[in-house]
Amino acid sequence: MDYKTAVKQIDKGQFAPVYVCYGSESYLIRELINRLTDKLALPEHKAFAVSRYDLTETPVEAVIEEAETLPFMVPNKVVVANNALFLTGAKENGKVEHKLDRLTDYLKTPVDFSIIVFTVDADKLDERKKIVKALKEANALIPCTALSADELAHWVNQEADKTGISLAPGVAEQLILYTGTNLQALAQELEKCALYIGRGGTITSADLEQLVTRSIEQNIFQLIEHIVQVELDQAFTLLNELLRRKEEPIKIVMLIARQFRIMFQVKDLMQQGYSQQQIAGQIGLHPYGVKIAAGQAVKFELKRLAHILQQLGDLDYQMKSGKIDKVLGLEMFLLKLAS
Repeated sequence: MDYKTAVKQIDKGQFAPVYVCYGSESYLIRELINRLTDKLALPEHKAFAVSRYDLTETPVEAVIEEAETLPFMVPNKVVVANNALFLTGAKENGKVEHKLDRLTDYLKTPVDFSIIVFTVDADKLDERKKIVKALKEANALIPCTALSADELAHWVNQEADKTGISLAPGVAEQLILYTGTNLQALAQELEKCALYIGRGGTITSADLEQLVTRSIEQNIFQLIEHIVQVELDQAFTLLNELLRRKEEPIKIVMLIARQFRIMFQVKDLMQQGYSQQQIAGQIGLHPYGVKIAAGQAVKFELKRLAHILQQLGDLDYQMKSGKIDKVLGLEMFLLKLAS
């Protein structure tokens, strides 16, 4: 079952007896659990409606026993069991032994007053395992993996609607560029925007400039974007702002090199016929980061990117060995890059 289908069913009051939420997007996992508890219990009764276990410390049979125990003061309950590493191919370091046959039997005859939610921070489960196959047959597996670039922008606009505000054209993408791809951080920035603009308002690009504090990584994204678009005034203004904040020039060079390395990898793999989604998995980067890098890499030939990386390596050596003033070296590099 995909995440959207699971959420739609929960919103309609249709619940599965067992869910397995796996993937790196912990925000989506929390959202699904919150939707379940919101549907099943009043806010004042949530303490009685939710039980939580850590499967590195508690055997799975204890979770099943909890699910089979009648709820207290509420008609239904949610049993959350985190770190279900036995569903993956990873080696378990804990001393807890899980009787997985107990879970297999439960899947055949689950109780109707409890919902079990297993969570695990892993992008893939080991489908060779008997228990994973049983959970798949029960339609319990819900991937909570990184959203694609288009899905992420759509998600931002949806979250803005939930907070009662709208975003001007291009602002969703700008927010992602400034904040990064972490859903929790994006949600927090949208809440800040909602408090600033008020319900029914529209956030513009100028509003975002005032409200969102960019990390140095996001500033480097923007710095390179200015260079790519030959916007030297904006590039040097941003560089001076970073230096004014006491950011170390060597660190700035390292982050610039990281972005150009990503651009090189993305362009190389795209020329080999890989899709952006495939590249994201190949180099371990969020799909939105791949989309940004692909757009920036369009301006450069592959040989040019390799040469730039060599220049950055030389600049790093000269800075660290004291052969060039750090700030002057950075400024000269940016001028050469834009020429």
